[in-house]
Amino acid sequence: MTTPGTLATVTPLRPPRLVATDLDGTIVRGDRTVSARTVAALARVERAGGHVVLVTGRPPRLMGEIAAAFGHRGVAICSNGAFAYDMRTRTVVAERPIPVDVLGETARLLREVAPGIGLAVEYAQELAGDAHYEAGDWDADTTVRRLDDAVLFARPAPKLLGRHPELSADDLLELVRPAIGELVTVTHSNGVRLVEAVARGVSKAAALGELAQRYGIPRERAIAFGDMPNDLPMMAWAGTSYGVANAHPEVLASVDHVIASNDEDGVAAVLEGLFPEG
Repeated sequence: MTTPGTLATVTPLRPPRLVATDLDGTIVRGDRTVSARTVAALARVERAGGHVVLVTGRPPRLMGEIAAAFGHRGVAICSNGAFAYDMRTRTVVAERPIPVDVLGETARLLREVAPGIGLAVEYAQELAGDAHYEAGDWDADTTVRRLDDAVLFARPAPKLLGRHPELSADDLLELVRPAIGELVTVTHSNGVRLVEAVARGVSKAAALGELAQRYGIPRERAIAFGDMPNDLPMMAWAGTSYGVANAHPEVLASVDHVIASNDEDGVAAVLEGLFPEG
């Protein structure tokens, strides 16, 4: 493992053919912007013939500003692998939801092992929740449809959210994973008392692997950047993994390289070294 700021001058003999990066906390700064330097660095990858894939926990409804920043091109993996989203046409091109029977049982178990938890279902363009679900900062401008269980869990769900009134995301994940880990893929992407579940077998890694196969790119020629536990499968899949300095401790302990933080354009610095121009 390397230390922050040491990778910008590294130029391998065979540059990667696929660059996968998380958004929030990785290339999106603390003020929720993406720097011009980062946009330019990812454009370098494409000019060199490589593929850039944005891989995020965000649903498609929160991809508007990101799509605009990157010129409305390419396919993004959203909701931790539950969606493939065409940023040019602004349409969902693939969806992998939690089946209705599994959704209802997962909700029941979450309430059983974590009393007081509020539950919500996140669709591509809509958020619906029970009476106890507490919307987060990202949902400040979103109307949460409050539904009875009979309606809320009546159709397949791309992602199930659970927010607890007191427990941290790490503590909540540790509590609920033994109960629902055989039914769904459960993880978290922030520390704000929230866990996220997608269908069993769905993850950032699984969706990225499908894209790589379509492009004919082996995992050894792929690199991945991330910062949170929901990024761990993707970074384990990639040939080389990079964690930003502000990442979760589990990420920092598992990646091949630790780089400068999101606010310091750590991803851009690495890509400038991997894809020199001129």
